[in-house]
Amino acid sequence: MSGSPHENAPSAPVLLTGERLALRPWGPADGPELNRIVALPEVARWWAPEDFTRADDEACRYTIVVEGAVRGLVQFYEETDPDYRHAMLDIFLDPAVRGRGLGVEAVLLLIRWLFEARGHHRVTIDPALDNEAAIRAYEKAGFRRVGVLREFWRDHADGVWRDGLLLDLLRRDLPG
Repeated sequence: MSGSPHENAPSAPVLLTGERLALRPWGPADGPELNRIVALPEVARWWAPEDFTRADDEACRYTIVVEGAVRGLVQFYEETDPDYRHAMLDIFLDPAVRGRGLGVEAVLLLIRWLFEARGHHRVTIDPALDNEAAIRAYEKAGFRRVGVLREFWRDHADGVWRDGLLLDLLRRDLPG
């Protein structure tokens, strides 16, 4: 299938526009504001410190832009083995804009693109098991609980291994 838009090679990021936000390909200029957001206690609880002024060789990153301002980041990874092909997501959002459904909109915007342009049939996300607000948002986007990932991530605050929750969304189950 050479030349297919569904090849395993990562595609160049494109601007994705929703009703209330845009997902623009991440750039180093977005880094200072993303670093400010990820350092906020409500976000830092779930994200290890990272320098968002530098590219990530493994993830394809999109900056979440609301009313012209940087308000978060959503990124995906792709499993490239054709027999296991799927995408995995991560997201953080500025607490100042939470509670408005923007996280759900950002996730669905990216997922629709992953299904349509990248040919995925399944997307996963794996929040901390005790991150109840995030889990509620993912379930609003149509994700279903798959199972608990025991001692899945090391908490950067105290070094203790914590459980995660694996959720997935199949193309056939996409809402709307």
